[in-house]
Amino acid sequence: MRSGIHPVSRPVVFRDRASGFQLLTRSTLDSRQTVEWEDGVTYPVVDVEISSASHPFYTGKSRVVDTAGRVQRFERRYGPTTAARG
Repeated sequence: MRSGIHPVSRPVVFRDRASGFQLLTRSTLDSRQTVEWEDGVTYPVVDVEISSASHPFYTGKSRVVDTAGRVQRFERRYGPTTAARG
Protein backbone atom coordinates (compact mmCIF):
# COMPACT_ATOMS: atom_id res chain seq x y z
CA MET A 1 0.00 0.00 0.00
CA ARG A 2 1.36 3.44 -0.93
CA SER A 3 1.84 5.82 1.93
CA GLY A 4 0.54 9.37 1.94
CA ILE A 5 -2.40 8.88 -0.45
CA HIS A 6 -5.10 7.85 2.01
CA PRO A 7 -7.14 10.37 4.01
CA VAL A 8 -6.70 10.47 7.77
CA SER A 9 -9.52 8.73 9.65
CA ARG A 10 -10.34 9.95 13.17
CA PRO A 11 -13.16 9.60 15.71
CA VAL A 12 -15.98 12.08 14.98
CA VAL A 13 -19.39 12.61 16.60
CA PHE A 14 -22.35 12.98 14.23
CA ARG A 15 -25.24 14.86 15.86
CA ASP A 16 -28.79 14.88 14.47
CA ARG A 17 -30.10 18.44 14.77
CA ALA A 18 -33.75 17.34 14.70
CA SER A 19 -33.70 14.70 17.42
CA GLY A 20 -30.47 15.32 19.34
CA PHE A 21 -29.26 11.76 18.62
CA GLN A 22 -25.45 11.46 18.65
CA LEU A 23 -23.24 8.77 17.14
CA LEU A 24 -19.50 8.38 17.67
CA THR A 25 -17.77 6.76 14.68
CA ARG A 26 -14.64 7.10 12.57
CA SER A 27 -14.66 9.48 9.63
CA THR A 28 -12.39 11.55 7.43
CA LEU A 29 -14.54 14.64 8.08
CA ASP A 30 -13.20 17.29 10.39
CA SER A 31 -14.96 20.11 12.19
CA ARG A 32 -14.05 23.17 14.22
CA GLN A 33 -16.90 22.47 16.64
CA THR A 34 -16.27 20.00 19.43
CA VAL A 35 -18.37 18.13 21.96
CA GLU A 36 -17.49 16.20 25.09
CA TRP A 37 -18.51 12.56 24.73
CA GLU A 38 -19.73 10.24 27.53
CA ASP A 39 -16.18 9.01 28.17
CA GLY A 40 -14.97 12.56 28.94
CA VAL A 41 -12.95 12.94 25.74
CA THR A 42 -13.59 15.91 23.42
CA TYR A 43 -14.29 15.00 19.77
CA PRO A 44 -15.07 17.06 16.68
CA VAL A 45 -18.84 17.18 16.02
CA VAL A 46 -20.60 17.28 12.64
CA ASP A 47 -24.26 18.38 12.65
CA VAL A 48 -26.52 16.52 10.21
CA GLU A 49 -30.07 17.40 9.18
CA ILE A 50 -31.49 13.88 9.36
CA SER A 51 -30.43 10.47 10.66
CA SER A 52 -32.04 7.13 11.43
CA ALA A 53 -33.40 8.67 14.65
CA SER A 54 -35.47 11.28 12.78
CA HIS A 55 -36.00 9.81 9.28
CA PRO A 56 -39.68 8.95 8.63
CA PHE A 57 -38.78 5.53 7.17
CA TYR A 58 -37.05 4.40 10.36
CA THR A 59 -39.39 6.12 12.83
CA GLY A 60 -42.63 5.08 11.11
CA LYS A 61 -43.89 8.67 11.05
CA SER A 62 -44.44 9.17 7.34
CA ARG A 63 -46.03 12.33 6.08
CA VAL A 64 -47.27 13.61 2.75
CA VAL A 65 -45.62 16.80 1.60
CA ASP A 66 -47.92 18.66 -0.76
CA THR A 67 -45.87 21.00 -2.90
CA ALA A 68 -47.92 23.25 -5.18
CA GLY A 69 -50.92 20.89 -5.35
CA ARG A 70 -49.07 17.80 -6.53
CA VAL A 71 -51.35 15.49 -4.55
CA GLN A 72 -54.49 17.08 -5.99
CA ARG A 73 -53.07 16.97 -9.51
CA PHE A 74 -52.21 13.28 -9.06
CA GLU A 75 -55.70 12.50 -7.75
CA ARG A 76 -57.33 14.36 -10.67
CA ARG A 77 -55.23 12.44 -13.13
CA TYR A 78 -55.38 8.95 -11.60
CA GLY A 79 -58.24 9.11 -9.11
CA PRO A 80 -58.09 9.22 -5.31
CA THR A 81 -55.96 6.67 -3.50
CA THR A 82 -57.50 4.11 -1.13
CA ALA A 83 -56.21 6.04 1.89
CA ALA A 84 -58.00 9.19 0.68
CA ARG A 85 -61.29 7.35 0.07
CA GLY A 86 -61.78 6.69 3.71
